[in-house]
Amino acid sequence: MKGGLLVDNKFSHGQDKNLTVRKTSLFFAGDGFTVYDCKGTLVFRVDSYGGPNNRDNDEVVLMDAHGRCLLTLRRKRPSLRRRWEGYLGERTDGQKPIFGVRRSSMIGRNSVTVEVYAEYECNEYLIEGNFGQRSCTVVEAETRRKVAEIRRKVDASTNVMLGKDVFSLNVKAGFDGAFAMGLVLVLDQIYGDDYVEVGEEQVHPYAEDH
Repeated sequence: MKGGLLVDNKFSHGQDKNLTVRKTSLFFAGDGFTVYDCKGTLVFRVDSYGGPNNRDNDEVVLMDAHGRCLLTLRRKRPSLRRRWEGYLGERTDGQKPIFGVRRSSMIGRNSVTVEVYAEYECNEYLIEGNFGQRSCTVVEAETRRKVAEIRRKVDASTNVMLGKDVFSLNVKAGFDGAFAMGLVLVLDQIYGDDYVEVGEEQVHPYAEDH
C-alpha cells in the first residue's frame, strides 16, 4: 500500500494522533487557526489572513509552532469549482504544486466531497461529509482506507459539545498531520463556516476528551 503525501516526517507518526483545532476568530471564515496536541503543545498555526474579504485572497500559509512555513495553499484561478493547490514550504514563482484539491460539485452547500491528488504518490483521496458541521472523513479513494477525521469536540468533564470554533482532527497512523491540516484550511476556504453558534460552552482549546 502506498503511503500518503509526506510534507514533513516530523508530523507523521506510527500511531493515531488526536489534534485540537481552534479557530482564532468567530466572525469570519479562515481568519486563523491554532492547533494543539493532547498535551496542550502548539503544533501548527495559521495567522490571520482574511477578514470579511478573505475569499479574495489567493494564498493561505500553514506554519509549525516556530513559524516555519510548511505548506502554501493557493487558489487556482480561474476556477468554477474552487480548485486549490498545495506547495511545499513558502511558494515561489515557477514552483510546481505537490497536490490539488477541488470540489466535486458546484451544486448544493452540503456537497462536501473533495478530491485530493497527491502528486508525488499519484494517490487520490476523498473528503466526505459536512465540514460546516465539523463532521467529515478523509479516505483513500481506491481502498476506502480512512486516513483522517474531523469531528465536533466534547468536553469530558461536563459532557458538553463545544462550539464549532473548536474541533478535533484525528490523524491516522502513517498519515502526515501537516497534510491533513492543509486539507482543513482548504475546506475552510471552500465552504467557510456559517454555523458557529453563540452561547455554546467554551473551554481551553486543548482540553482533551478521553
